[in-house]
Amino acid sequence: MLSKIKIFGLGGLSESGKNSYVIEVDDEIYVFDAGIKFASGNLLGIDYIMPDFSYLVRNRKRIKGLFITHGHKENMGAVADLLKDIPELKVYATNFTKFELMEDGVSESNIIVIKPHKKINFGTVSIFPIAVAHSCPDAVMYVVNTKDGAICYTGDFIVDPSMQGSYDMDLGKIAYVGKQGVLCLMCESTFAEKNGHTSPKHRLVEYWKDIINHHDKRILFSVLPSHLYTIAEIFEAAANSHRKIVIMGKRLQNVVNFSKKEGYLDFNPEILGDLSNVNDDNAILLIMDDKTQPYANMNKILNNYDKFVTLKNTDTIVFAEPRYDSTEKILVKLQNELAMFGCDIETIPSDKEILHHASREDLMLMIKLINPKYYMPVKGEYRYMVNNANLASALHISDSNILLKQNGDVVTFVDGKLVDNFAKVKIDDVLIDGTSNDDIGDLVIKDREMLSENGIVLISATVDKHDKVLLVGPEVTTRGFIYVKDSQDMIKEIKNICEEIINRNITPTHVDFNQIKVEIREKLSDYLYQETECKPMIIAVVQEV
Repeated sequence: MLSKIKIFGLGGLSESGKNSYVIEVDDEIYVFDAGIKFASGNLLGIDYIMPDFSYLVRNRKRIKGLFITHGHKENMGAVADLLKDIPELKVYATNFTKFELMEDGVSESNIIVIKPHKKINFGTVSIFPIAVAHSCPDAVMYVVNTKDGAICYTGDFIVDPSMQGSYDMDLGKIAYVGKQGVLCLMCESTFAEKNGHTSPKHRLVEYWKDIINHHDKRILFSVLPSHLYTIAEIFEAAANSHRKIVIMGKRLQNVVNFSKKEGYLDFNPEILGDLSNVNDDNAILLIMDDKTQPYANMNKILNNYDKFVTLKNTDTIVFAEPRYDSTEKILVKLQNELAMFGCDIETIPSDKEILHHASREDLMLMIKLINPKYYMPVKGEYRYMVNNANLASALHISDSNILLKQNGDVVTFVDGKLVDNFAKVKIDDVLIDGTSNDDIGDLVIKDREMLSENGIVLISATVDKHDKVLLVGPEVTTRGFIYVKDSQDMIKEIKNICEEIINRNITPTHVDFNQIKVEIREKLSDYLYQETECKPMIIAVVQEV
């Protein structure tokens, strides 16, 4: 019987975030990561976007497990949503990743804790996690061992021998896997455009020390809880400064407490302050940021809405977190307002990297160590994936063996040989607003865009149920369209148009409500565009009493 392997992405290909990859070995399905993507400004009200997991739901009985590389939202943020559809799914994760999953609402009963370099057997297939270096501890890459060769998925990584303990990377194990024969390497592409190694540009302890030593008043650091490496560096930089560090926000406190207990953070407990130290001149406040509401907590402090922190014009504000294109405008506006208040502002210099992703030399080292037959760039915008593919080509991997794919494109191997049958899996984006895991959908987004750009016009009228005559109205209510007091002639004409339509569709025995609503939308839309060149949302409410 022929052996068949399929590889495809439900998300993460040609985009930043939403990472989720499926490897099928014969009839068994292994899922790697289930991440989310944070909504950009044009997705009004949407908190995040996750992959469409319909394929997994339909094939739930064939799934052997979900394997998470590390505890960042882009890789595990959709796990709780997926478990609502497949509650029996087993999630394999390292210790710190387990903590992040449980903070996200994943039940402990679903999680199987794994350790690097401990093989997980599934009959003829085994999964082997290998420790890699990243900005959160216990990050791993996965090796799927099959009879046709290994398939490797790197997750996120950098090569930095100075990172030890739970941030260590086992290059020896990676090289050993490469010697055994690797069928396909799935390798991240996020920093494929960047020359050199990422290390040592990610080491920021001296930079944090410089800030702490050169400012004698209070310092506020805006940090992401999932970037524990940065938080550890801030603690190290402040160790001999005679300052107190105050952790603001329950989520951030949970991360620090757990990390201290488990040994991921090492600091003298005496350095920690409490709310009584918040206004001290020598205090360092760690302010938690959240990617779903970027810079919300710092905005609250600026606008005097925070119940614990009152901003001072002597404060120094440090944005100790990555800058993203989608939030650039929000950050610039916030920095301007903080500067007007009188605060000093510090942001990560352009020659430093707070994100721990593999640059060109890191990627080429991984390719050389693994020495795969086939190479599949994953994780990143398409131009990053192309740059990643070019690196593989420069290392003499045949162009026909470099697999540049989009989400849903299926890579098929039969008996270890590539078979390009152009198969596709139906995929889509699922837009999440709030705590519901139901897809908001494109029509809702279009309605929100229309409301934000042109406003709404509401027409209401009441018809007598027995006599079939217009009793009340039509009344006109607008929001975000025109100022009623300055547009009385237009309001009068809107009423005339609607009244004529309503009366025309009333007979002594019947009121055609549907036709009334359709005609009001069409006629008013034409009239309002002619008068204002705007197309507000028009809603007609006609009822009988």
